[in-house]
Amino acid sequence: MNLLLLLAALSGAIAVGAGAFGAHGASGEAAEWLKTGGHYQLIHAVAAMLAVQMSARGPGWLFVIGGAIFAGALYLMALGLPRWLGAVAPIGGLLLIAGWLWLAWRAIRI
Repeated sequence: MNLLLLLAALSGAIAVGAGAFGAHGASGEAAEWLKTGGHYQLIHAVAAMLAVQMSARGPGWLFVIGGAIFAGALYLMALGLPRWLGAVAPIGGLLLIAGWLWLAWRAIRI
């Protein structure tokens, strides 16, 4: 079993569900948080799958973990948890950026 690929696929499924709920089941600020979280999480789920195919597991893990932290903070706020969770989202964002930079570094070395 490829754990990273499994988590990337589950991340994609969660992202679609969150985005759909944001578009059809939530309103106001919560809807925007769900849409934004779903958008970022879905992009990085796909990026993680591509990283697996490129044998770039490090960036793939950063995409999955960073996406979960970034989107997760937004999802939790959308569900009514405290707004201070918004301060956690940038940690996920930094991990996502690090994943892209790591992938770029690998591309230079090929």
